[in-house]
Amino acid sequence: MFSHLMVGTNDIERSKRFYDAVLGVLGVGEPMRNQNKTGQTRLFYRHDGGTFCVSEPINGEPASAANGGTIGFKCASLEQVRKFHDTAVAHGGKSIEDPPGPRQGPAGALNLAYVRDPDGNKLCALHRP
Repeated sequence: MFSHLMVGTNDIERSKRFYDAVLGVLGVGEPMRNQNKTGQTRLFYRHDGGTFCVSEPINGEPASAANGGTIGFKCASLEQVRKFHDTAVAHGGKSIEDPPGPRQGPAGALNLAYVRDPDGNKLCALHRP
């Protein structure tokens, strides 16, 4: 359904360090770096047919996190959920909500962890057993 997801950042190099580490847990390699014609730098992380992008805001205003928005990343195991979480926290992210682990959702059991990236974007690591 989606071609890509993009979040804004106020510090592209800090975001690159954070997302290189966190997305590396999922097997994602180095991003493609692009500078658009008006000078904003963007990072494109490609993996398994999806693209996750980090960009300096094109309108020149400060980046801000979407209130109520969450970006979920599919994990292969509870251990990968925990590693995603711990790597995010070790690289400037903030743990939020309940500790990483099993939850009961409307569609059954899930393993979840929630963090905020250094710019405040909410990320979820999710594994369906």
